[in-house]
This record gives sequence, structure tokens and C-alpha cells, in this order.
Amino acid sequence: MRTIVVIPTYNELENLPEIVARLRASVPSAHVLVVDDDSPDGTGDLADGLARRDSAVHVLHRTDKQGLGAAYRAGFAWALSGGYEVVVEMDADGSHRPEELPRLLDSLADADVAVGSRWVPGGRVIDWPLRRELLSRGGSLYARIALGLGQRDVTGGYRAYRASALIAAEYDTVESQGYCFQIEMLWRCVDAAQHIAEVPITFAERVHGTSKMSSRIVVEAMLRVSVWAITPLSPRRRSAVVTTPTGRVGVL
Repeated sequence: MRTIVVIPTYNELENLPEIVARLRASVPSAHVLVVDDDSPDGTGDLADGLARRDSAVHVLHRTDKQGLGAAYRAGFAWALSGGYEVVVEMDADGSHRPEELPRLLDSLADADVAVGSRWVPGGRVIDWPLRRELLSRGGSLYARIALGLGQRDVTGGYRAYRASALIAAEYDTVESQGYCFQIEMLWRCVDAAQHIAEVPITFAERVHGTSKMSSRIVVEAMLRVSVWAITPLSPRRRSAVVTTPTGRVGVL
């Protein structure tokens, strides 16, 4: 299947060349779309240079910093208009290992969405302070309980979607930003009866640059999840999807 990896960037000058090189080496057939929010450090110009040297690398320039969710919506639209059949989310900071992408893509043989999961057996995080891990685990647990989701890692941003899953989830109407975007996309996919596989990954803290996580993003996520809990997406019965560390999918 024609695959493209969408990488949103804002001030990722030090990280982008390595992550693109590793990605192209790990899955040579996959294309890359860098979605740059007018980075003042020159990330967009660097991405243009990478695209000139490699026809499988593309760049989408946006005029200002509008948030992760808006960047992904724009990237998804670009990918679908280009006829790609699988669209991948990946961070630019090296926290998502391109070498693990083949396992996510393989899991799509039996699923519509593959979620790279830190919280299933075989998944782990590296170099995280305890506070950050508790925040991530707690956010996932709250969203799982509030929304009735069966997945263990609902805030992670390393994912592979079939194009049909993005369309079924009506991605273009998602307004959330930050990791709340990931929660809403997963919730919508479950609501649309898409089969979801969780694949264990190793998540490493960034080496260069600063995290985009903020208290505003956390507050937005908790508020939105609380509202969603009492206003279901649709009258459809939600499938409770369970998965194993190997990525096989079942429905309760």
C-alpha cells in the first residue's frame, strides 16, 4: 500500500535530518511529508533542501503555528488528495523510532489503525521522569474510563491509519490540539467501528530541542474528555476493541 509518514515540525532543525534519514532507511518505499508551521529556526528551509535531494520527501508550509491537531489535519488532507493508502503519524524529535515502523505497518494486515503503545507488554519509555510517566499513564487511564476505550495507550502519537479509517473518523472536523487530538482521533475510530491494533514501542525522550507539552494542553484534554463522556459521538454501539502485544485484533 502507498504509505506516507506525516511529520509536523516547529523548530526541529537539529532533529529533522536524522529522523528523515532513519525513516527512509527503515521503510524505503514510504514517502515523507514534513508539515512545518513557519519555524523561525529554519526547519522549513532545511526540509525544502531534503525534498530537493529526495523525491520521496515532500514539504507542506503553513504560515503560522496553529497547533499539532491543525498540522495533522492539513497533512492528512494532503496525503489523501495524493492517493496514499496508509498515513502515519510520527514526531520529528526522535521519540518515535523509525525502525519500529515496519511492525506498525505489518499490523494493518488485520487492522484499520495501528497504535504504537508504550503501555502494553513489550512497550516502554526511556529517560522519562516519574512525574511525566504518571501524567501520561493517568491521562490514558482517565480517557479510557471516561470514553469506554479498550486501548491502553490513548495519548500516544505514533500511529498508522488506513486512508479509509481517517475518512470514517471524519478527521477534518477534529478541533482538538496537543495530545487531546490523539484521544479524539482514537475515540472517533472506535466509534466508527474501525479495528485497532496496539503495537508495543519504545518511546525515548528527545535529545535536542524542547518539548511542546504544556499545562494548557493537559487542561484542554481533561476538559474535552469530560465533555465527550456525556455527549457520545453517535448512536452507534461502540466496539470494545482489545489487542495483544503482537498487534492482533479482537472485538468484545
